[in-house]
Amino acid sequence: MPAHPGRVIVACDGASRGNPGPAGAGAQIVDDQGSVLAEVAEGIGETTNNVAEYTAVIRGLERAHELGASDVLLRSDSQLLINQLTGAYRVKTPHLQPLHRRARQLAAGFAAIEFEHVRRERNTEADRLANQGVDAWLAARRTSR
Repeated sequence: MPAHPGRVIVACDGASRGNPGPAGAGAQIVDDQGSVLAEVAEGIGETTNNVAEYTAVIRGLERAHELGASDVLLRSDSQLLINQLTGAYRVKTPHLQPLHRRARQLAAGFAAIEFEHVRRERNTEADRLANQGVDAWLAARRTSR
């Protein structure tokens, strides 16, 4: 893996079973050759799908910064999220506004960033990671009782 990968693709997804319900955030970062550089699977407690989607973006962009990426293509199957990140839609829900600000702050730290809405079928790895996060959170909750 190069010290500074340059352009990376960050595929993100959030999952919430019940909405609100047990939730997870997943992100996969790949280089322009398709090699996996990093994966994130995080259980985030009981929350909504939109909070999970934003958390996935934030964790994915944080990891891309850690890897030294300068140019990012961020992919998500949430059209609402992509439209909010590009400014096409306003973020009206108060509890999403701080998450939106954090995602935009992280995005501004790259030399270049693009946002792309993809069909669910093209986001399977991020979906797998988000669900892995939910499963890990549920398992930890069961063992702590």
